[in-house]
Amino acid sequence: MSYSDSDSSSQAADYKNFRQITRERLLYEMLRSAKTGSSKSTWKVLIMDKLTVKIMSYACKMADITQEGVSLVEDIFRRRQPLPSMDAIYFIQPTKENVIMFLSDMSGKSPLYKKAFVFFSSPVSKELVGHIKKDSSVLPRIGALREMNLEFFAIDSQGFITDHERALEDLFGDEETSRKGDACLNVMASRIATVFASLREFPTVRYRAAKSLDASTMTTMRDLIPTKLAAGIWNCLAKHKQSIENFPQTETCELLILDRSIDQIAPIIHEWTYDAMCHDLLNMDGNKYVHVIPSKSGGQPEKKDVLLEEHDPIWLELRHAHIADASERLHDKMTNFLSKNKAAQLQHGKREGSEFSTRDLQKMVQALPQYSEQIDKLSLHVEIARKINDLIREQGLRELGQLEQDLVFGDAGMKDVIKYLSTQEEASREGKLRLLMILATIYPEKFEGEKGQNLMKLAKLPSDDMSAVNNMRLLGSAVDAKKNTPGGFTLKFDLHKKKRAVRKERQEEAAWQLSRFYPMVEELIEKLSKGELPKEDYPCMNDPSPSFHGSTSLSSSASSNQGQAAAQSMRSRRTPTWAKPRGSDDGYSSDSVLRHASSDFRKMGQRIFVFIVGGATRSELKVCHKLTTKLKREVILGSTSLDDPPQFITKLKLLSANELSIDDLQI
Repeated sequence: MSYSDSDSSSQAADYKNFRQITRERLLYEMLRSAKTGSSKSTWKVLIMDKLTVKIMSYACKMADITQEGVSLVEDIFRRRQPLPSMDAIYFIQPTKENVIMFLSDMSGKSPLYKKAFVFFSSPVSKELVGHIKKDSSVLPRIGALREMNLEFFAIDSQGFITDHERALEDLFGDEETSRKGDACLNVMASRIATVFASLREFPTVRYRAAKSLDASTMTTMRDLIPTKLAAGIWNCLAKHKQSIENFPQTETCELLILDRSIDQIAPIIHEWTYDAMCHDLLNMDGNKYVHVIPSKSGGQPEKKDVLLEEHDPIWLELRHAHIADASERLHDKMTNFLSKNKAAQLQHGKREGSEFSTRDLQKMVQALPQYSEQIDKLSLHVEIARKINDLIREQGLRELGQLEQDLVFGDAGMKDVIKYLSTQEEASREGKLRLLMILATIYPEKFEGEKGQNLMKLAKLPSDDMSAVNNMRLLGSAVDAKKNTPGGFTLKFDLHKKKRAVRKERQEEAAWQLSRFYPMVEELIEKLSKGELPKEDYPCMNDPSPSFHGSTSLSSSASSNQGQAAAQSMRSRRTPTWAKPRGSDDGYSSDSVLRHASSDFRKMGQRIFVFIVGGATRSELKVCHKLTTKLKREVILGSTSLDDPPQFITKLKLLSANELSIDDLQI
């Protein structure tokens, strides 16, 4: 079983971004390849299961699928109408249940479809292939039987998830669940390996070492998560090297495997970018926002679902900007639009009671369609920014955000938190809980015995919130006041500060208030790229022995070779706008970003992949975009899920849900 696609490794001539490659493989390699022989002009049925329909929806739009000749999309487990004159494309997981359903569709004298083109999302077992071959009535009706090796959700141009929403519960919960944990890691490894199969990349595999390696301390299942996942991925890659045509035999990129214990603060702290604030404060359903549009006839306002995604040029420009910067730029855009657009001026004038000539009315009508589309896009984002700023004011988030960052950088301590909890009556329950979770990460001893209960009483928080604070310990002791553990970071960054700091100040100056914080993964990626990531803390699977701790890192040789392996990218290199003067010509305004997206060719080095078990954050995804520009290497973030703070807190509570009643657990 094999597949072929254009060489998309980072050593190829012109490579596209991660999401583009995923989309093109699904549309062209799978759907278009079914247009063979006499079937070129006919419409087809696309049949998928619950997982593969999500894979498809993250990468492609319905219009894309229709354009490739698909007239109907069906669920393999639903009863379907026979269409014996049409061909069917099956994009399914290689499970026994799916194969049984496929055979029942296509066997016997009256198959549901004329011909079947079968594409499995991951490697299929010999047993299942044998099961298919046994049915002699089905074999002549099979137009293709192939492994796509594409079993991940492309959530961003530089991000993917493996759809393990319960990874935190399965892997960081009770020790008795090790069998469930191993099963979870095996599926995860297989799905991550399909990313490299799709891109034709063979990585050097680095992973965070178990923290407790001395004889006096017991190594737990939680400590071994990155080690086990690295071994699982390595085994899958070894099989891909043997079975996939033209798969690289030497390393072409780097993969770093981490888990949530490396940074317990990033999923909880308030992140102040437009993207993070939208998902944190607005109760969005995924990327869907409900936009309320005032009625033009004076009736009831209408509600419209809009997707905040990369096809929206204003979103693309502003998503990683600080909310204050985004608000200012939206105000400037609206002002510029009103001053330049004749129809907008006329509408504006109308509200001020001006009278129009017939000529003016004619011009207004001529400009109206374009004006309507542009003003709709702008007004959407103006409304969202206004809502966010109102919530920031109502919930007192500036004061809370300042205290959070001061705690992290060692400029505030226990007394400051007690003062805040005693005086800030208007602070929300969730805001106070997140503050205490940050405090518990930095000062775990302050929550021992009755101390934690007293803090919760002071904050007026219910008992189930205490479980979220207590369960932080299950993520591992990434912060330890007394010693540095392997794979951890020194706690005391600034000897002049009396209070503890879990981040050191960066040399780059923060352009906006409350933008000092950075996720730990930023430091790790930079060290990996420079070849400075210590081998004893982050061993490499590609070494002759995983326990070998040499002084030279594989990534340093990868670094030195990146000039030779450099390739060109189709994606525009967007410099993060919060660090740029607003007047600078960075090609990043919404008017120009899409125009430059396919014409900006820059030399790129080898790709860097980072996978975080237990959920990634929007701040970590933002860092990957930022470092792609800085390092001139495409940085791709993978995780089990992408979590906003409310979801992460709910998942933490569920780690000990067996100790809680359903009534106590508020989600």
